[in-house]
Order: sequence, then structure tokens, then C-alpha cells
Amino acid sequence: MPPKIDPEVGCEIPEPGKWSVDPQEDIPIAEDRLWIDGCFDFFHHGHAGVMLQSRRLGSGLIVGLHSDEEIRANKGPTVMSLKERVAAVEACRFSTKCVPDAPYVTSLPWISHYGCQYVTHGDDITSDASGNDCYRFVKKAGRMKIVPRTPGISTTDLVGRMLLCTKDHFIHSLTNMLRGREGAGNENERVERGQRMADRISAYASAADGRSDGVQVYSFKGKHRSIERRASRGQAFSPEGRRPDSGRGSFVPMVHGVGPRSGQRIVYVDGGFDLFSSGHIAFLRMVTSAEEDLGRVRDWYNDEARSKRIQDHGEDYPPAFVVAGIHDDEVVNYHKGLNYPIMNIFERGLCVVQCRYIHQVVFGAPYVPTEAYLASLPAVMDAPTASHQDRLPDAVYHGPTANISAMSSPDPYADAKAHGIFAETPAHDFQDVNAAQIVRRILNRREEYEERQRKKGVKGAGEGALRRKEMEAEAEQIRLRKLQDVEAQYGA
Repeated sequence: MPPKIDPEVGCEIPEPGKWSVDPQEDIPIAEDRLWIDGCFDFFHHGHAGVMLQSRRLGSGLIVGLHSDEEIRANKGPTVMSLKERVAAVEACRFSTKCVPDAPYVTSLPWISHYGCQYVTHGDDITSDASGNDCYRFVKKAGRMKIVPRTPGISTTDLVGRMLLCTKDHFIHSLTNMLRGREGAGNENERVERGQRMADRISAYASAADGRSDGVQVYSFKGKHRSIERRASRGQAFSPEGRRPDSGRGSFVPMVHGVGPRSGQRIVYVDGGFDLFSSGHIAFLRMVTSAEEDLGRVRDWYNDEARSKRIQDHGEDYPPAFVVAGIHDDEVVNYHKGLNYPIMNIFERGLCVVQCRYIHQVVFGAPYVPTEAYLASLPAVMDAPTASHQDRLPDAVYHGPTANISAMSSPDPYADAKAHGIFAETPAHDFQDVNAAQIVRRILNRREEYEERQRKKGVKGAGEGALRRKEMEAEAEQIRLRKLQDVEAQYGA
């Protein structure tokens, strides 16, 4: 039997049992179930933003992902594979289902199969290889809803930063930026920009419905200036030995959110989370999975325990409360060099805040999570039970390799290990996917991406690739000097 074909789009309509994800039979169309599709190439906060706004329009959001082949034929090469892009979409708290291999031109039979009445998209235009609107058939059927596009970020912007080796996107102090004390423009423009940024952090911290309280957000200001901050000001570092209060400071609440609840283990993870790749997502998913396994051991999921949580709190909740510390741009750049991070702390933070595996975020987390810092985490201080030893997190997780730095000594997690709370996650399929590898993918196919950038009106991409090679050579020369500085501050 020949395959069924959508007469308008020309794509195949799978038979029952052939759809990439369930349901296999058509389901009734619901007004509050929406469809959104796209490439969603290396995931950034613009993608999360359009999903957030779409989710606010209904109770379910189905996300269609185009195949690598379809994207190449209509738009150009992808940076991330379909499998990697699926991982990113599934990790977004606002998505309810991911459908891979969705047609590039949106097909009404496809969205109807998954019970979606409407398709959402940003207010920019998406065209196929022939220059035609990808949503022309949906619009003709009156089943389209437009949401505002998230300004200031795009895949094209990020590729440009990689090729041109720019640092203009760095933020010196996120707190000052949000208060209108940093950035371009006059005072009024800075204040307005800062308020928009603060509003976006609050919005992305919403629960899965896009409206209720969700993730808690804090910023951290250390009592002492870090070695990274000193270096950024060109100040010489004089070894003073490790301070007993290293890591102490103040936590300033940014978004109220939902705090730790009865019985939850407090878990800490940290990093740069640059380009928030499938490597980061797989790590966070493994942390969640490990805590779920521990929950089963302590009968977290039995009917009696679940009923009590619902009775006491009005809803069920997971066995672990995961806190993510995000390093400042200066910290990431000090340890990685070149023009890393490719995303600034605001952009990286939004990616972490929107992730379904995270419950609290700390902007400006120190590179070394000392005992003093871990003991003063808001989640630790606010935990309703004192079950964790010495008022520390129950666990500090990290992967088997250090993604933020090429330096392995001194060990940033020495304090966590000394207290027996450090846990290393096993290797996973996306173990080597990080910002450096993504940049390497771009440079290895430089001509393709330069052509793509030229079509987008970006100038000077070719010169940037050569400059990046020179910067990489310079970075290796200064790495050992930085290692010596870190050893002097924290101890070898």
C-alpha cells in the first residue's frame, strides 16, 4: 500500500504504528492543546521563550522537531544532531511532548493527529527552500497563533560570536545590569533594559504552566573578591593562603519560587552551562535519575508516602531539590580563555532556569564550592528538616570530567569530598558535548557557516575563524600561569 501523502505539503502521513512518538491513533482535537515546530538548534533562551509564551495559551504544548536532512535542504547545516536537539526540547519545562521528524512545512494532518487545534510561532517569518511561508496552510485554515519573538538572541548571533571571537556580549555584573548600572545607552535605557531582563528571569522561572510559582532564583556576592575578578581588573595576585571563610557571602533573592519541601534531599550542581548543550542536560537528567533511585530505596514512591505529600502540600513533588550554581562570565573566561563563554551569564542563566530538572538557581556561584559556601546555600538554610549532616547539601554532583576548565588541580570539590557528599555521575552518550566541541563543529565546517552568516547579513566571519586559531594558541600559553594562581589561592 502506498504511503498517505498530505496533498498540500507533500509530506508523508504515517500510518498507526509508524508515528515517531505515541499516540499512534489520531486523538480528538482540543482548543487548549497547541503545536509548535522548528529546528531548535543549539538550545538558547529564545527557544525557551517562545515555548513559554505558547504554553501560556493552553494546557499542553507539543513540540515538533525537523530532521537534520530537512533543515539542511531548507535552511542550511545544523550544529546539533536531531538526537541532541530532542534532548534539549524534552528538558524544557514548558514542553509536554517532543515529536521528532516533523515536516519542515507545517502539515495540518500532523498537528491534528496529536490533537492540536492551533500552531504557535514567533512574529518572525520562516520560509522553506522555495521562499514560501512554512505556515501558509495553517494560516489559511485559521489555526495559527502568533507570539512575540524573544529579542536579542538567535542561533545566527551565537554562530557569529564563535566565528568573530567577540566579547561584547560579556556581562561584568548581572546585578548591576539588572539595576541599570551597566550596559550601553543612557540611564533610562539601561534601567528599562535591566527591568526587562529581570522580568524575563521571573517569567522563565515559572512552573510548567508558565504562570505559577516555580524555580527559586538568587544571586551570590562573595565576601572576598575572587581570583578571577582580580585578574579581570589586571590586579596582581599575592598568595595569602586559603581563608577560613572562603566562599562566604550574601545571597540576594531574585525570584521567590517554591522552596524545598519536607523529605527532599538537597542536591547541588554547578558550572558554566555555556551553550546549554545536550551534555549539560544529560548530566542533569542523570542526577535526577540517581536521586529517584535513592527515593525508591527510601520508599518515596509508595502510595502512603505519596498520599501524605499530596495531603500536606496539595500536590506531589520529587525526592530531590536540585540547586544549580552558575559561574560569572569572568570566572568562565578566566578558566577557559578565548571568548568563552559564548553565552553571557544572563543567557546561560535563562537556559538553566527553564530546565525541568532544576528547582533553584544561584547566579554568580564561585568556582570552588567551599564548605562555607555550601553550608550557606538558601536551600540548605531553608530546608524544613535538618537531616543533612552539618547543614550541608545531601549531595554535590559532578560529571567524570571537568567541563569548565582544562585544569584538574586543585580539586574544586575537595570540601564536598571531605564531607562524603560528593557524587560523580557516570559517562553518558553526550559526555563530550560542551561549548568547546560545539565551537569546533562550527570551525570544522567554517565555509558552510560563513556562507550562512553572509546570507544573514553578518560581516567579517572569515577573518574571525583565523583569529580564533591564534587565540587558542595564546590560551594554552597562559593556562599554566593561571593554574599556579589558583593553586596559590586554594591550595594545590
